[in-house]
Amino acid sequence: MNEQIKEQILVFSTQKYAYFREAFVEKEKAIFEKGKLEHKVFPDGESYYRILSKLQSREAVLIGGTVSENDTMELYDLASGLVDEGVKKLTIIIPFYGYSTMERTVKSGEIVTAKTRARLLSAIPQSYSGNRIVMVDLHVSGLQYYFERGVHTVHLYAKPLILEAARKLGGKDFVLASADAGRAKWVESLAFDLGVDAAFVYKRRSSGSDTEITGINADVNGKKVVLYDDMIRTGGSLINAVKVYKEAGAKEIYVVATHGVFPNGSVERLENSKLIEKIIVTDTHSNAKEAAQKTDFIEISSISDLLIDAVTSF
Repeated sequence: MNEQIKEQILVFSTQKYAYFREAFVEKEKAIFEKGKLEHKVFPDGESYYRILSKLQSREAVLIGGTVSENDTMELYDLASGLVDEGVKKLTIIIPFYGYSTMERTVKSGEIVTAKTRARLLSAIPQSYSGNRIVMVDLHVSGLQYYFERGVHTVHLYAKPLILEAARKLGGKDFVLASADAGRAKWVESLAFDLGVDAAFVYKRRSSGSDTEITGINADVNGKKVVLYDDMIRTGGSLINAVKVYKEAGAKEIYVVATHGVFPNGSVERLENSKLIEKIIVTDTHSNAKEAAQKTDFIEISSISDLLIDAVTSF
């Protein structure tokens, strides 16, 4: 009796995350097949999508990050369309889940957009075998519990890539440092695995965009420092922390992060500071991919293998 041949998993993506779709198919041709999709924009700016692949009883993966409101809506529209067309099982990979600035309320009346966007994505119709949403290195791990309606969420950690990048930059003798005390436990865990000392700075946020460094907990004088943070946005907080380590005598400072958000001008700001030797980030954010193509100051460590392993293990 011949074994039944399992159909390949169809892989779709939003426009800005096409590089992951290509990586999935190139690395595992026997498992993944590129989903076919037609897209155009009408004169008034409205998007037109048409799914060309036959989806009945097929499994599909959709990859897209919430890098902007338009990208979030594109992810929602495509996911809804895949289910409407009869996909059997849907895995939605969100390498970068934004809205971390508003993950909780501080003042009365504030809207927690991290939760409202989770509710939006939870409203995607359910495929026959249910929907799974995979996210990477969330700024706050509790964000995965904002999703509703039986959506199964998976929180992946890019720890293996972070360890590899830190060792590549720091060599055998360095201090693994954090930009603030909030990441102290995570940095201590990474430092233990690497067999190096850990350090962190104390900081106080004075406004929505500004922070003030109040101290440092370790001796870094004459040492190489690799600073870890889960996310780099404008780079203001990072530069302030690096200055403190420099003033404390750090010999060289490198940076490793999972998410390189890098809004306009931030990469130039970081590079022109002359305080950081090099930054390694993953490709969870499309801006990081673009930045690495423009300067050697930014290096990419791809999470494609991590995502592929996750999908194939479900």
